[in-house]
Amino acid sequence: MEHFKKISDLHEALGVKPPEHPLFSVMYGERDTCDGNHEVEFTSPFYIIGFKKLRSGSMLYGKTKYDHDRGAMSFVKPQQKVTFKNVELQEKGFLIIIHEDFLPGTAIYNEIKKYSYFDYEVNEALHLSPAEEAIIWNLYFSIEKEHYNNTDELSKAIIVSHLDALLKYAQRFYKRQFINRTQLTGSTVTKFNALLAAHFDEIKIESTRLPTVSNLADKLNISPRYLTDLLKQETGKTALELIHLFLINEAKNLLTEGELNVSEIAHLLGFENTTYFSRLFKKEVGIAPNKFKGSLSN
Repeated sequence: MEHFKKISDLHEALGVKPPEHPLFSVMYGERDTCDGNHEVEFTSPFYIIGFKKLRSGSMLYGKTKYDHDRGAMSFVKPQQKVTFKNVELQEKGFLIIIHEDFLPGTAIYNEIKKYSYFDYEVNEALHLSPAEEAIIWNLYFSIEKEHYNNTDELSKAIIVSHLDALLKYAQRFYKRQFINRTQLTGSTVTKFNALLAAHFDEIKIESTRLPTVSNLADKLNISPRYLTDLLKQETGKTALELIHLFLINEAKNLLTEGELNVSEIAHLLGFENTTYFSRLFKKEVGIAPNKFKGSLSN
């Protein structure tokens, strides 16, 4: 299984031209533009939003095989296992690929985490009515047009506003799809991510320590080793690696907001030692947090 750190790596694996932007990409295809000869299994730091009607092939998210026979939307979040198997389009389709580093400081940084359709607990794709499909396509083409034709200081904000609308419509359409259905059971990954988010909310209210694998496993009523094995199988990463990724993403957002210094952010996230926080940040991001913050003003 591959781990793609850059969007350009995924483009290359899928056999399409390089992206225009390192952190954001859109792909549009019609019948006969996908040759059905690519099989790619990967994890990545990307949110992926797609719509497609398949003539053949399949897409798997974790262990779930999405049903795209009637045309459907799928939603993938970072650090999850995705498999494209010999996809061939019956009609038109699109992919929107958003690197998680594109989101800090934007209006949807926190919003996108609230949509359960990115999680494993949704075990079916979103099927659209013709009217719903028209709404989604209009938003996609608005994003595509802004991405390719109007690059200026407002482009990112406009793209984000269209993405926000698309996600909100998807939430509405999923609620319609799941009316009168039994509540779906969340997977271990979903519950683990919810515990991490809840822990960070607690940190903001009162001082607390970093989350640990043992503590989170206790809350899930399973052993730390079993938790790590489950997460490794579904995401390709250990529980500790996922905790670190979550904390670093929160740190990036706080650094982007610019209201706190590095020491204050380390303390807020539960690090007792600022040096340890800085070392972990540099390991995951490639540069120290103070340099990351400085680069935002350049």
